[in-house]
Formats: sequence, structure tokens, C-alpha cells
Amino acid sequence: MGDPKKQRKKYETPRFPWRKDVLQEELKLLGQYGLRNKHELWRHKTFLSKTRGIARLLIGKPPEERAKMENELLLRLKKFGILPETAVLDNVLDLSIEDILERRLQTLVFRKNLAKTIYQARQLITHGHIAIGNRRVTVPSYLVSKEEEGQIGYAPQSALANATHPLRQAMAAVAKPPEIEQPRERKREKG
Repeated sequence: MGDPKKQRKKYETPRFPWRKDVLQEELKLLGQYGLRNKHELWRHKTFLSKTRGIARLLIGKPPEERAKMENELLLRLKKFGILPETAVLDNVLDLSIEDILERRLQTLVFRKNLAKTIYQARQLITHGHIAIGNRRVTVPSYLVSKEEEGQIGYAPQSALANATHPLRQAMAAVAKPPEIEQPRERKREKG
């Protein structure tokens, strides 16, 4: 049967972990995107760093050598919606961590108003209430491709699939903008 593969770290830690500006920036991102801990943030930063490193290597190569690898890198990033369709290799160097965090399933569930908060989006995903197509996904950090983005919804087996569920009704009430009353004209009293 064989031994299971040894798990390895999928992230690199910051070079200067106790700098105040780094700590504040990480904390802001953790709250904004509802990340569980800094390891999740560091994993996405490592992905971005490796991608940008590959782009820098490709820029230094002659055009004949880099054509195939450049196309593969750009296709992968365009498939996930991290880069626009008209992007070139120089655009990879302009990417920020927010571009990647915006493509997480947790963020997209919140942006599509399937959850009230970013933290509730994480809870719904881990409890199995969210599906992409007919496939239930329980990983909040799953990077959603452009094709799958339109298929995000409540899982058919979930109680939330019923439109009369109290959470769904509360979401509908929040999504509806309140009606604005017309101001009444006041009669001025002279006196």
C-alpha cells in the first residue's frame, strides 16, 4: 500500500515578522477577507511570490525560449480570473495579494450575497451548504475559476436550498433597499 506522503509547508513566513507595518497589514487582510489565521494569508502570498518569480525569469529569456512557458502561465492566471483576458507578462508583476484573495470561494460567496458576513460565508462553506454546480465544496480557500463563478450557489442537499429558510429570508430582507419616504412640506407658522 505504501506510506502516505509527508505533508510539507505550503507557505513561507515573512522575513521580518515583528515589524509593526507588516503586522498591521496582515491583520487588516485577515479581517477584510475573513481568514482563519496568518498561514492562509502566507500560503496565498507564497503563491503570488512564486508566480511573480516565474514571470521575472521569463522576462529575462529570449522571446523564442519563453513563448510556451509564458503562454502557460498567463492561461492559468486568466482561467482563475486573476488577470484580465488582455493581460501580458508584465501584468503578472503588478499583481497584489488582494487580486488572489478576491478569487477565494469564501470571498465570492460573500460578494454574491449568499451570506451576511465574510465569516458566515466561511461557516456555510465548511458546513457543506455551498456547492459549485452540483459538487459540494467545503474548502473556503478554494480558488474559483471564471467558468465556475456563475455556478456558485447553495447545495441541493442543504436546508438553505429552500427559499423559505429563515436565513434566506433574512438575507432577502437585507438585500432589499429600504423605501425612502418623501419629505412632507411643513407649513410655516407666523407668530
